[in-house]
Amino acid sequence: MSPDSTLLAPTGTLRAVINVGNAVLAGRRPDGEPFGVSVDLASDLARRLGVPVRFEVVDGAAKSVEAVAAGRVDVGFFAIDPARATAVSFTAPYVLIEGSYLVREDSPIRSNDEVDRAGRTIAVATGSAYDLFLSRELKAASIVREATSQGVVDGFVARGLDVAAGVRQQLEADLLRLPGLRMLPGRFMVIRQAMGTPTAYGPAAIAALRAFVEDAKRSGFVAEALSRHGIQGASVAQPED
Repeated sequence: MSPDSTLLAPTGTLRAVINVGNAVLAGRRPDGEPFGVSVDLASDLARRLGVPVRFEVVDGAAKSVEAVAAGRVDVGFFAIDPARATAVSFTAPYVLIEGSYLVREDSPIRSNDEVDRAGRTIAVATGSAYDLFLSRELKAASIVREATSQGVVDGFVARGLDVAAGVRQQLEADLLRLPGLRMLPGRFMVIRQAMGTPTAYGPAAIAALRAFVEDAKRSGFVAEALSRHGIQGASVAQPED
């Protein structure tokens, strides 16, 4: 059964914000058009609603949250975090992504538990899931914020910081273009990526969006999208009971 379009697309068009700052879920073609797992999900939701889809493309998670909070969009794609819950109602996660650390090749830091030490500086993207997480969890190290996820490692290098934090896939891409860097083994967090809709849309809207996400997981749609876009290192979250 298709959801009621008035719940999630009250203007008659599904307005979706796409964050191309998360390389796992979205990117931008040379002509400016977005592509990726989140684009596929938004397009399929619009198809089920029987409405056209319009994308607002941003380069950071904080901008995605702002687009929802301002009422410019109907749905977005976010890492679940309690700091965002006043503006966004979340589904269960559909994808799990690793958050990792990167350091210089000659850094004395060899493991994740050596990062949070007095005097150490960590580059993060402003408003990202790992910024919110590390802001709560770090006890001794200091956070230095960059505007976008793509700019974190460049800022880390330019400023002479100790650690860069980010989505593993983005850091791996940075390793390929910048010499003299290495990843720390393992992960410091698992990022639970979900869809979200404005809290003001009410319980019926988020219930409809949750049902869509659960079906997308169970049907194999999310797994096929990850495969189609060549995404490695991200896994489909288990369907909710």
